[in-house]
Amino acid sequence: MTESVPTRSRVRPMTREDLELVLAWRNHEDVRRYMYTQNTIKLADHTLWFEKGSQDTNRYLLVFEYDNIPLGFINIYKIGPGGIAEWGFYAAPDAPRGTGRKLGEAALRYAFDEAAVHKICGQALWYNERSIKFHLSLGFQQEGILRSHHFDGELYHDVVCFGLFASQWPLNN
Repeated sequence: MTESVPTRSRVRPMTREDLELVLAWRNHEDVRRYMYTQNTIKLADHTLWFEKGSQDTNRYLLVFEYDNIPLGFINIYKIGPGGIAEWGFYAAPDAPRGTGRKLGEAALRYAFDEAAVHKICGQALWYNERSIKFHLSLGFQQEGILRSHHFDGELYHDVVCFGLFASQWPLNN
């Protein structure tokens, strides 16, 4: 009988103990500049968001760990019947190179295997070239561009839309 090799990366539900760490990542300039809302978030607002999100059975607030070290955040939100979901994510600003890829694979494995998602939808602001390349490298297909869809307070920006079906995810085949 062969033993399976334990995986070094995993996702787990976010807890209250993670609040300050996840908030520090989210408020870091290198993360914040690619978010729809680019303001600095206060701990009280972050706590309210967590309390509400934790009670929503369609939302999965997750922490990515590698060798038991927290290195990223993932939000998977089922938006409709039949397992259609959106995702958002970010790695810790000081995470080692390659963390994003491991985070993405672990998050998709969770979404498709644990959350029974049929399709994951993602979005990236047009100037976030790393996120666009990242989605494509994970097997997502570009499904469209929402022109001048996001207003940042000064300018309108295009939003690139992606989709990935469980049946087309490379690690499921």
